[in-house]
Amino acid sequence: MEVLEMTEKEQATLLIDTFTNLQRIKAANDRESEIDYQIKATKAKLEALGIVTEDLAMKK
Repeated sequence: MEVLEMTEKEQATLLIDTFTNLQRIKAANDRESEIDYQIKATKAKLEALGIVTEDLAMKK
């Protein structure tokens, strides 16, 4: 099993993305639409890396 490590710069970039995404949600006029957008964008990024998101999704 290959172990991949993140550099400090990669970690900082990830946290900046998370922070700005949360700020977008907080400031959005339509928070539900913004949350849906954030979920779609994150799902696309995960799937581009070969990560299946079906098991991660919460059931209603």
